[in-house]
Amino acid sequence: MFLEFVEGPLWYIALTIFVVGVVLRLLDVFRSGVRTDLAPPRREGLGGALRTLVTRSWTAPGFTRGAAFHLVAGYMFHLGLFVLLFFAAPHVLFIEERLLGFGWTPVPYWAFILAANFAFAGLILVWLRRVMHPVMRRISTLDDHLAVILTFIAMFTGCMALFQHHDSLRAIHMLTVEVLMIYFPFSRLMHAFTFAISRSYTGAAMARKGINA
Repeated sequence: MFLEFVEGPLWYIALTIFVVGVVLRLLDVFRSGVRTDLAPPRREGLGGALRTLVTRSWTAPGFTRGAAFHLVAGYMFHLGLFVLLFFAAPHVLFIEERLLGFGWTPVPYWAFILAANFAFAGLILVWLRRVMHPVMRRISTLDDHLAVILTFIAMFTGCMALFQHHDSLRAIHMLTVEVLMIYFPFSRLMHAFTFAISRSYTGAAMARKGINA
């Protein structure tokens, strides 16, 4: 009964909140508009937007080795999570049956394990730097820590749910994912959708002033 609830009504509730919440947040970003720049542009903004979008994908020269460590750990987590979300066999099947009506070839089991290890290690390393680095610790909020905790729990229960003959494990994983989906639009996890917008805007604004951001 519990499994039917989390895979049925609660799934659609969480999905609706996630989609509507993300769309409303994005609309709010675009509706806020930008101030009119009265100064004549020194360079085209599009080039600056694209350049900043690319260059901000790695650590800028002059940053400390700690920043490079954070970058590597971040890529470990994000790339590992990407593989888990879209190429793990159970997720591909779920996407085909419950979302899109079609699927694709999942990664083999060994690749799933490798991606899971990268994702877990990256998430833990990024969080450890957040709580141990004096500046990162000061600028971090409850939202940052809660996002890490919910993501870790969802990933952990997902690995446990690989034992698919245990319906209770599958139900717990679905529940943790749905809690994360409901929380997502109201948290800093929205950076998954807004990072490209913010980087592009910064790059375009700086380019118009003649600055390489």
